[in-house]
Amino acid sequence: MDLIIPNFLLAFSPTIMCLVFSGVALGILFGALPGLTATMGVTLLLPFTLSLGLDAQSSMAMLIGIYVGAIYGGSIAAILICTPGTPAAAATVLDGFPMTQRGEAGRAIALAACASFTGGMISAITLTLFSPLLSRFALRFSYPEYFALAIFGLSMIVTISSKDILKGVLSGFFGLLIATIGLDPIAGIPRFSFGQPNLYDGLGFIPVLIGLFAFAQVFYEISQGWSSEGKTKSPRFSLPSWQEFKSYKFTLLRSGLIGTFIGSLPGAGCDIAAFVSYNEAKRIDKHPERFGQGEPKGIIAAEAANNGATGGAMIPMLTLGVPGDAVTAVMLSALVVQGLQPGPMLFQEHPEVVYPIFGAMMLANIAMLTIGLLSVRVIARIILVDKRVLLPTICVLSVIGSYALQFSMFDVWVAITMGAVGYGMKRYGFPASPVVLAMILGPMAERNLRQALLLPDASSLMFLTRPITAVLLILAISAITFGLFRRPSLNVESE
Repeated sequence: MDLIIPNFLLAFSPTIMCLVFSGVALGILFGALPGLTATMGVTLLLPFTLSLGLDAQSSMAMLIGIYVGAIYGGSIAAILICTPGTPAAAATVLDGFPMTQRGEAGRAIALAACASFTGGMISAITLTLFSPLLSRFALRFSYPEYFALAIFGLSMIVTISSKDILKGVLSGFFGLLIATIGLDPIAGIPRFSFGQPNLYDGLGFIPVLIGLFAFAQVFYEISQGWSSEGKTKSPRFSLPSWQEFKSYKFTLLRSGLIGTFIGSLPGAGCDIAAFVSYNEAKRIDKHPERFGQGEPKGIIAAEAANNGATGGAMIPMLTLGVPGDAVTAVMLSALVVQGLQPGPMLFQEHPEVVYPIFGAMMLANIAMLTIGLLSVRVIARIILVDKRVLLPTICVLSVIGSYALQFSMFDVWVAITMGAVGYGMKRYGFPASPVVLAMILGPMAERNLRQALLLPDASSLMFLTRPITAVLLILAISAITFGLFRRPSLNVESE
């Protein structure tokens, strides 16, 4: 403790505190603009930190601030304009936008900020205390375990499609279909590319996400008329009371831990954590029919988990030298540029770098909560802007977000095309979230299944004899059974 505490407190020096708050503010801006993801924000700011000559502690503190701020910032667009600012906020749309439509935009954003803070702090504390333990457990995940995890995630399509399971499953199959476009992950053979080089890498996830949510919502609003008077009510700015927030304590704790655990699995990411947590919150709740209709627990579960995954993703990066997601891959390169090699010896050789990172994680979540709550009144007024101004603005931002990822006009056309598809889905009652979930987990399931079958001891029974794999598959079957079992009561209530 004599070694840990002084190094931990280095994060609370005035210089690092200013860098963290600046990073969080920039991160929220990146996250709130559709298409400008946390990965892009960290990537763009990394050369900036190097050009300023910042040391490893200061550089990592600012990048962590951007990371934490961007994951929360994605919920702002998800709640206000039904467009996930980042993939991690795709689950937040399900209940965030319905709350905005009934005039609770301010409350929804405040709940997202508080849940993000709680999930982030849970992950930061877990990162500080249990990094080696979680990293050793993560090493037990191999191809069969990742395949089972993907199947468990795909089983949530049944749960989140409670209004019409058949349409939800069809949407999921559509997502799996478009996820197969591109090069075969094992053989490297083009699939469904139709001779178009632009399709060799598949359809970009961000353009598809922007199309299904942003452009689809714009097309839908235009079809309803250009009048500025819509279904969305003027936002109320009541912050959640302490008693109300305390009533969500189990959802917050469970979601934060789920996010931390899934984030610690290399390659899983914040988006998977959000959907898994949302599914678990809905499955356990006494009134699952409220989810998707503006249920606060839906926002809390998604936001606590995706911010919980930020600290979780740092665990394999620091302890094993293996990035947990794309953002931590950039952070790993930042440490390498500074002459540091992440791994087990980093804790012993450079505690003056590791423990300030833990402190910066906590400080970034405090900054995110402060900025989020102070700005909620201003941000929530975006929905009061006239549609004739708001809708073209969303279109411009969506085009910029689609183009900026690879500087490709092809991605812009993909977004517009998927917008037309999303509009048709919205009009005829097909949910868009299963498409997103299938695009995330479909390639993960295919790649790991095929690699698992190439193992020397591969057999059909290995998915039942490996404990973690068996548990995940049982959970998947349980989730599907739960969704089908709940279906009759949900249909009766909807009628």
